[in-house]
Amino acid sequence: MNKFLLHEAVQEFIRENLHSDLSRIILKGSPFPEVSIQEIATQIIGLKTAEKKFPDFFSTKNIIFPPGLNLEQASSEVTAEYKASLISGKSLLDITGGFGIDSFYFSQKVEKLSYCEINKGLAEIAAHNFKVLKAQNIQANNVNAMDLLKNASEVYDWIFADPARRDIHGGKVFRLSDCQPDIPAHLELLWARGKHILIKTSPLLDLHAGIEELQNVAEIHIVAVENEVKELLWLLQINASEEIKVKTINFQKKGNQWFEAVLSAEKRETAYSLPEKYLYEPNAAIMKSGCFKKLAEVTQTKKLQVNSHLYTSDKIKNFPGRAFEVVDIMEFNKKDLKKNFSGKKANITTRNFPLSVAEIRKKFKIKDGGKDYLFFTTSLEEEKIVLVCKKVNV
Repeated sequence: MNKFLLHEAVQEFIRENLHSDLSRIILKGSPFPEVSIQEIATQIIGLKTAEKKFPDFFSTKNIIFPPGLNLEQASSEVTAEYKASLISGKSLLDITGGFGIDSFYFSQKVEKLSYCEINKGLAEIAAHNFKVLKAQNIQANNVNAMDLLKNASEVYDWIFADPARRDIHGGKVFRLSDCQPDIPAHLELLWARGKHILIKTSPLLDLHAGIEELQNVAEIHIVAVENEVKELLWLLQINASEEIKVKTINFQKKGNQWFEAVLSAEKRETAYSLPEKYLYEPNAAIMKSGCFKKLAEVTQTKKLQVNSHLYTSDKIKNFPGRAFEVVDIMEFNKKDLKKNFSGKKANITTRNFPLSVAEIRKKFKIKDGGKDYLFFTTSLEEEKIVLVCKKVNV
């Protein structure tokens, strides 16, 4: 870490050029002999990322940012705070410390936190930032956490891991055994040194594949922000029940959406119906969970069809997703669709339907946007239908 980056004039220059054309700044070169323009560009990019992703770091002076790839996997402030809400106790070991976002928020929930990061430059940046943030209960270690665990005698209340999801060639990987460190291969060691284990993984990891690789999964938390799944959290416990809890959260500006179920509940039957007065679309976190039958039971709604994952009711319900009033139900008919929507604006969604949104727009010349919402789906009677809807705020 270049400590000249902390000079007041350099820090002022970085903030003054936060929203400037970065390519022009790079072409002009660095106005500071001790700091390269590449180092300045990295800080501008990092600060710009922090403005939206981690506001606490953005508003704190003299925070140093690592290269962009390290920021890519770093948790956002909202997801880091959520993870921290899941833990308590005296001690936590973060075996994949990275930029330190998660460690910082975990440190507010435990008495002592040990941060481990194998990358020397990244560990140095994190240690500096912890001091700036006055997180005095964090011990920053530039070590391979697995080596530390093999030689340690301490048993931590919690061990947290966010394995790197890149292979040696820089390509993305999703299976836990392909990540670094290989968590499934080290579970015995982790259990020897931790009372509880929390793992963060890619949102693309298949839930059943994760359960099989990790074992002892007690809870799976699916975390979405503005209807985009950002991360999966796996809470492991010794002798965990076979009935795994799935908890979903969708953080939104207009109110957060929570839903939880037990995976075994999906073996139950559920009610089906033709479209009624109201239509519901589950949020992305629930879609990832696959808990579709339990959702119908809890919300007292009915599914349109086993593979459609759209719900309906004759009275408005509190539903974790988007709600609509059904204005019209149309057969999937080329002539009627062109007559009613060709050249007009509409928001299009497809569920259990043979055509994609792009194909529908092209075929019927429907523009994006407007107040109409068209759901192209398959009914309980196996007919291709179009539900013309207006959005409802619940």
